[in-house]
Amino acid sequence: MKKVIFMSFMALFLSVSLTSCRDTEEKDVRTESERIIDEMKAEGAEIKVKEDDGDSKIKMETDNKKVKIKEDDGDVKVKVKTDNDDN
Repeated sequence: MKKVIFMSFMALFLSVSLTSCRDTEEKDVRTESERIIDEMKAEGAEIKVKEDDGDSKIKMETDNKKVKIKEDDGDVKVKVKTDNDDN
């Protein structure tokens, strides 16, 4: 009987120790453009979306920041311009 109790205790200890080592941190699986869109929505940006034959253009604008995202057949181009840029 001692052996059964000891084996049960060791199995419980092993299972608890292995589950406590798992990576529980949540990973951000969003793309760069999704993060920028969420950030601009939080800032209250005016968002315009234009779609043509699989190509999409997203323009977002706040008082001091302009962002353009262009998706062309899988290629994504992101342009960010702030008012303090010299461009």
